[in-house]
Amino acid sequence: MTASRLRLAVLSMILLFAPLTARADDAQFPIMADDGTPIANHSVPPELVERIESLKNIVVVANPKGKVTLYEFYDLNCPYCRRASLDLAELTQKNKDLRLVLVPFPVLGIPSILAARVEYAVAKMASPEDFYKFHHLVYGDRGTIDDQRAFAAAKAIGLESVEVRKIASENEFATVMKEHLRIGDQLGIQATPGIIVGGVAFVGYPGKKALTEAVNSVAKCGTVMCP
Repeated sequence: MTASRLRLAVLSMILLFAPLTARADDAQFPIMADDGTPIANHSVPPELVERIESLKNIVVVANPKGKVTLYEFYDLNCPYCRRASLDLAELTQKNKDLRLVLVPFPVLGIPSILAARVEYAVAKMASPEDFYKFHHLVYGDRGTIDDQRAFAAAKAIGLESVEVRKIASENEFATVMKEHLRIGDQLGIQATPGIIVGGVAFVGYPGKKALTEAVNSVAKCGTVMCP
C-alpha cells in the first residue's frame, strides 16, 4: 500500500468510526434463530426505512418491483454476512416477490473500507445484475477481503481497472459511507449483517429458515410474525 493510500484509508477510518449512540436491543418479537437462540429485534420508523432508499451507495439486486423489501447492512469481512449472502441468493431464487437491497456497511477495519471503495466504484459502473455477480465473487474465497481481492472480482466481471481505481479513490466515498453509518446507527444496527424487513430490524443473522419465515409473514400479514 502506498503512503497516499494509507493516509486515505486512515482518514476514511476516522470519518467512519464516529461514536455510535447506545441502544437497547429488546426482542420485540419472540423470534428464534435457526440455532435456537433468541434474535434481538425492534421496530423502526417507516420514515427512517424510507431514508435507506435515498442512500447513494445501495444496490437493488433482486426484483425492483417486489412486494417485500429486505435490506441487508453488511461488511465484506463479516463471516455471517458471507453465509447470509448465499442464503439470500437462494431465497430470492425461490421467492420472486422479494426485493433485496444491499447496503454496504464497512465497520470491521481498514481492509473492509478499502474493499468497500472498490465496491463503491462497481456500484457506479455496473448493472445491478453484474454488481451481484461481483458481490458473490468477492465472497468466493476465504480469508480477508481487501481492495486487491475486490479489484480482482471487478476485473472478473469485465470492468476496466484504471476506471475502477479512479472512482474508488473519490473523496465522496467517505461522505457517502458516513451517511450509511449514521442511518445504520439510527436503525439500531449494532452487528452485521443487519437485516431490515417488514419495519423490523434484526440485530445479527437469524439463519435461512428464520429469515424465510419472517419474509413469508411480511408477505402474508405485513409484519415479521403474524398473530
